[in-house]
Amino acid sequence: MNPTLRPEPDYQHGTALRTGVLLINLGTPDAPTAKALKVYLKEFLSDPRVVEIPRLVWWPILNGIILNVRPQKSAVKYASIWMDEGSPLRVYTERQAQGLREVLSARGMDVAIQVAMRYGNPSIPSALAALRDRGVRRLLVLPMYPQYSSSTTATAFDVVFKEFAGFRNQPDLRLIRSFHDYPPYIAALAGQVRRHWQSNGRGDLLLFSFHGVPKRSLLKGDPYHCECHKTARLLAEALGLTEQQWRISFQSRFGKAEWLKPYTSEVIEGLPGQGVKTLDVMCPGFPADCLETLEEIAMEGKEEFLTAGGSQYRYISCINDEPAGIQALADLIALNLSGWPTAQDAQSVSTLELQRLRAKALGSAN
Repeated sequence: MNPTLRPEPDYQHGTALRTGVLLINLGTPDAPTAKALKVYLKEFLSDPRVVEIPRLVWWPILNGIILNVRPQKSAVKYASIWMDEGSPLRVYTERQAQGLREVLSARGMDVAIQVAMRYGNPSIPSALAALRDRGVRRLLVLPMYPQYSSSTTATAFDVVFKEFAGFRNQPDLRLIRSFHDYPPYIAALAGQVRRHWQSNGRGDLLLFSFHGVPKRSLLKGDPYHCECHKTARLLAEALGLTEQQWRISFQSRFGKAEWLKPYTSEVIEGLPGQGVKTLDVMCPGFPADCLETLEEIAMEGKEEFLTAGGSQYRYISCINDEPAGIQALADLIALNLSGWPTAQDAQSVSTLELQRLRAKALGSAN
C-alpha cells in the first residue's frame, strides 16, 4: 500500500537547495516528573528494537507493572542531574549543534543542522520537517552513538526511513553508521582524559564503561560489543596505557536476562579488594553526558566504590561541548559531506535568478 504523501512546502524556483545534518540522540523526558517519565518510558520501552520480547508477553509487564512503578523512581534520578536549561542530554546536544554551526561556518560551509531525539522531543519527524522547510535537499544523518547497535543506531534510522515514506520529494541521503574508531574522536577522548589527569592526578586504574545490551544481541550478530572493545583498545593505546592500567565494563543492565559482561557495578565493587584505591572512570560510548553517566556512573558508581573500600573515585565527563570534541564531530561531518555542495557561495544570486526565469518560461507559476 502506498503511503499518504504529505504536501510539500511552497517552493519558489530560484531558491537555493541546502545541505543539512540531522543529529539524533537517544532521548529525554520533558521534565523530571513521574508524568513526563511515564510518557517517555512508554515510547522508549515500546520499541521492539529496544525490548526484543514478544508483544503478548511484554505488553502486560510494561503497562501493568513497569509504567506504574518505574516513572516515579526515574523521576527522582533525573531531578538529581537536571540542569537549569533542562535535561543534560538535550542541553549538551543542542550546544554541540551550535558549536558545529560555528565551526563549519568558519570553514566556509553552509550547512543546516537540526537536533532530534529518538524518544521524546524534539522528535525526528519534527526535525525532518524543519529541515525540509529550510530547503534541505541533501541530508546527512548522524546518530550520536559512536558504536553501532540495533537498539540505538538502527532504530533511529528506522524512523528516518519511515518518515521519508511520506515525502513526495525525498532528499539525497547519507548515513553515518558509527564512528567508534574515527581517529579525531579517539583523540578528543584521549584529550579529555589528559586534561583530567593534569587537574586531578592519575588514578591507579582507568575504567571504560559502556552502555550494556543483552548478550543475545551479540549472539545474533550485533557488532556493538566488538566496536566498544575497539574504541577502548584504541583509546588505551592513544594514552599509552598497559593492559594492567585499564579495564572495560558494561552498565545499565535491565531485567533478568544476561547482558554483556563484565558488569560495571560488579567491577567497581571488586576493584578495592584488588588494590585499586583511586579509580578514574569514563564513558566513551556517550558523546554527551546524560542520566546514565551523571547519575549511574558519577553518583552511584562513586558510592559503590567508596563503600567497597576505595579511597578516591573520579568521573571523567563526556566531550560535551569541549572545543576538541566539537572539532572532531565537525571533521566527521565534513568527511561525510564530501562531494556535496556546501560552500556558502555555492549558488550565486545571478545563477538562482536564471533558474527562476527558465522555470517561468516553461510555465511555472513561481
